Amino acid sequence: MQVAVLCYFLLSLLGGDAAPSADEVTHLPGLQKQPSFRHYSGYLSVADGKHLHYWFVESENDTAADPVVLWLNGGPGCSSLDGFLTEHGPFLIQDDGVTLQYNPYSWNKIANMLYLESPVGVGFSYSDDGDFVTNDTEVSMNNYLALKEFSRLFPEFNNNKLFLTGESYAGIYIPTLAERVMEDASLNLQGIAVGNGLSSYEMNDNSLVFFAYYHGLLGNRLWGDLQKFCCSEGKCDFYHNQDPNCSDSLAEVQDIIYSSGLNMYNLYAPCPGGVHKQFSVEGGQLVVRDLGNSFINHRWTQLWSQKLKGLVSRHPSVRLDPPCTNSTPSNIYLNNAYVRLALHISPKALDWVICSSEVNRNYGRLYLDVRKQYLKLLSALKYRILVYNGDVDMACNFMGDEWFVESLQQQVEVQRRPWLYEDEEGRQVGGFVKEFDNIAFLTVKGSGHMVPTDKPVAAFAMFSRFIRRQPY
Repeated sequence: MQVAVLCYFLLSLLGGDAAPSADEVTHLPGLQKQPSFRHYSGYLSVADGKHLHYWFVESENDTAADPVVLWLNGGPGCSSLDGFLTEHGPFLIQDDGVTLQYNPYSWNKIANMLYLESPVGVGFSYSDDGDFVTNDTEVSMNNYLALKEFSRLFPEFNNNKLFLTGESYAGIYIPTLAERVMEDASLNLQGIAVGNGLSSYEMNDNSLVFFAYYHGLLGNRLWGDLQKFCCSEGKCDFYHNQDPNCSDSLAEVQDIIYSSGLNMYNLYAPCPGGVHKQFSVEGGQLVVRDLGNSFINHRWTQLWSQKLKGLVSRHPSVRLDPPCTNSTPSNIYLNNAYVRLALHISPKALDWVICSSEVNRNYGRLYLDVRKQYLKLLSALKYRILVYNGDVDMACNFMGDEWFVESLQQQVEVQRRPWLYEDEEGRQVGGFVKEFDNIAFLTVKGSGHMVPTDKPVAAFAMFSRFIRRQPY
């Protein structure tokens, strides 16, 4: 790795003059009219023959002055093109899998957006040797090298402000990447934002049980058992409690959350396509649906994870969709030969899927929390940090992230209050926010795991205030 990194930096000294014209997307299928802004798709080559696919869309506002914002989806093993096509990208995929519609609340209205498919094996990203085994530390290094390669290919953006953003398992990706970026003066880092992120396994797991009870999912009999067997002296431990009676009660909680038909990504939303608790073969590939949240991997759902890993190890080409999601339109669109040609996708890239089971099951999770990374960023006293959560998500619930932010013990600047935004019907409550020195915790009312999908107007207002350093 060290030799490869040295070679990379020697190569970067060659520099560049402007955006790579070969990567510019000149005609994107599915649009009635091509965009007025420029956008690029290609590869950022990093260490050890790894090639990370990127899609970069310039700002519609002031390209030269607006910040560059990196976006990462989570998993680990899920594609950031899901964020592009279904959350806050300029083009939203339609149900037919062919048509794109312009997004009036696209984040590139005010920022230059860089979507990166990371790590290799995710989406169109690939490695020369076909090895997709990786871990948190290697991913943070390769994401850092990808940013350095981007700055070499797009030198005209080197002085722009840089923000690192993402959701879900990007709760690990973003702060571990920021820890590297903050040490590099050539990258103009201004802040990070993490949506519905995994910040602490312990807090996420413990808070989920409270979330489930107070949203009416568990009932008094089960809650009484949880209190009796998992709690002592007013403190509950659902994370590594060894009491077998506690484990039995948590198994009931697991069944309710993961197996009863609830949408774990948005408690109050339906489950698209209905509830599946089965394995099936589609197009010669095994499809696994709704076997718990393997892409978050709660400590007390290891039974589900082991069952899943045993199955997919016998079917290496398994396609794994997160529960209650419908990636079929994106699958159809991104695997269209004309779309791949327009996006300059390498013939070495695999067929696009929303999440890679191979990356997920071979991924090394090295961080149980990212407290150290946040405290390091906060100690610099110059970065703006936002932790935001849709408040009806069960994958990474708001309570766990609120506990995490509170545990950093920063000076409170603004006590918890409603935050407001404007939509077609007038001023609305977007959720609640509490502001500390350089970090804020914010909820988005009525939103699930994918905030810009569920609440696009509120999400755009939040994002705008974040990058412009305005009060929430």
